[in-house]
Amino acid sequence: MFTPMQPLPPDQQPLAPGMVLARGVSRCLSSLGFAPLTEFVPARGLRVDVMGLGPKGEIWVIECKSSRSDFMSDQKWQGYLEWCDRFFWAVGPEFPTEILPEPSGLLLGDGYGAEILRMPDAMPLAPARRRAVLQGFARQAALRLARTYDPNFDAAGF
Repeated sequence: MFTPMQPLPPDQQPLAPGMVLARGVSRCLSSLGFAPLTEFVPARGLRVDVMGLGPKGEIWVIECKSSRSDFMSDQKWQGYLEWCDRFFWAVGPEFPTEILPEPSGLLLGDGYGAEILRMPDAMPLAPARRRAVLQGFARQAALRLARTYDPNFDAAGF
């Protein structure tokens, strides 16, 4: 007799390829002294895969691409440039890196880590934009932390 499997709890669900790569990127950023935050929303309509806040306040955005088609279908990435000091692509070892735009940074990684292959030039944010990004980063990180302690936490009042 067939017995259907129970769905896995959320903390045991398999990760999509981009999220696996984001985990490795987050580990890399942490080893460099950065605080990583995945799926950060800097503005309505934008969601970056990983944002890193550095020890001196520098802000990096990393877009994780798991395949050529994933990259080719991304129409929003240029909108992320105005929200960071440095912009990177993160890809796996099989990714055709020659299709990625040159001025951008490049990380090569997997679910366990990543390394910087190309460091982009810094494009420092204007002070008012930096303040807005830092406030948004802190707010999103704090709300996520609150949800880890209280799964029913409602942030609607904020």
